[in-house]
Amino acid sequence: MAAPQTTLGADLEPPTTDLITLTRHILSRQRALGEEASGDLTMLLIAIQVTSKYIASNVRKARLINLVGLAGASNVQGEDQKKLDVLSNDIMVNALSASGKCSVMVSEEVDEAIIVGGSKGTYAVVFDPLDGSSNIDAGVNVGTIFGIYKVADPSKASVADVLKPGKDLVAAGYTMYGSSCNLVLSTGQGVDGFTLDEALGEFILTHPDIKIPSRGKIYSFNEGNSLHFYEPTNKYLESIKYPANGKPYSARYIGSMVADVHRTLLYGGIFGYPDDKKSKDGKLRMLYEAFPMSFLTEQAGGVATTGTQRILDVVPKNIHGRCPVFLGSKDDVEDLKKFYAAWDGEKKW
Repeated sequence: MAAPQTTLGADLEPPTTDLITLTRHILSRQRALGEEASGDLTMLLIAIQVTSKYIASNVRKARLINLVGLAGASNVQGEDQKKLDVLSNDIMVNALSASGKCSVMVSEEVDEAIIVGGSKGTYAVVFDPLDGSSNIDAGVNVGTIFGIYKVADPSKASVADVLKPGKDLVAAGYTMYGSSCNLVLSTGQGVDGFTLDEALGEFILTHPDIKIPSRGKIYSFNEGNSLHFYEPTNKYLESIKYPANGKPYSARYIGSMVADVHRTLLYGGIFGYPDDKKSKDGKLRMLYEAFPMSFLTEQAGGVATTGTQRILDVVPKNIHGRCPVFLGSKDDVEDLKKFYAAWDGEKKW
């Protein structure tokens, strides 16, 4: 009796023919706004997705085209700039300027705000062109973080248009470059995730309406700094590492904010980069790291706090200002806040 024949992959579902691309998604959101939509934000977001594709391409072949290593300069924070930092920044600045929809830009890699002369753009964009770039030579996930503000009067655009609390953002997102290229976006109507199909050259909706679980099982802190942490942070960490129920949280820390927050959005738990005795204001920058990620977290049903204050309520004093960051699952972050509420030490934030 002949053995039954099988066809490899015969039981697999056929591919869908109704792919929702990022461009289609953005346009559908624009149409939903009706007369209120000018199309300017749509054009700006399309420019950002083009920069993401360009940066993704360069990240993947960085070793082959000699883009690894230092550029021989440092940014305003005193951090050594990688070659890819400089290239990614140039790509972002050029694309946003060319869009005609952006009149103010703030980049981690540039000391001062960039005012686009003669632009009638009604938006300001704040961005970290390549977050986590210190890990790029090791092939660790890196990413681009961005936030978008509305400009009151393009003819008088200035740095004041971005020195506003994160709650005034109209959109925020990040693109993560790793085993796949993922773009996560919110325009204030929830959070959606897209994956780049390199064969099509398009970002495809793969994670619609992302919601953070109310509680997770993972914590993401740089415990190498725990010697300098303030008491409430260390007490909180002890409570999840040695819990009464005997079920400790798992530690997962990559050192690339985009990668750590992406995992937190999908799986839940808590990400933290606190202020401490060594870094009095914390390490993460408000405008282009803390605010966009906090905006996404809240839109996904989570909580983002400095420990004592909602991050999106903080008003930045300068474009490169820093603040403590704790974000993630609602129940986990609320637990941490209780330790800060009980602390009788200095509550700067």
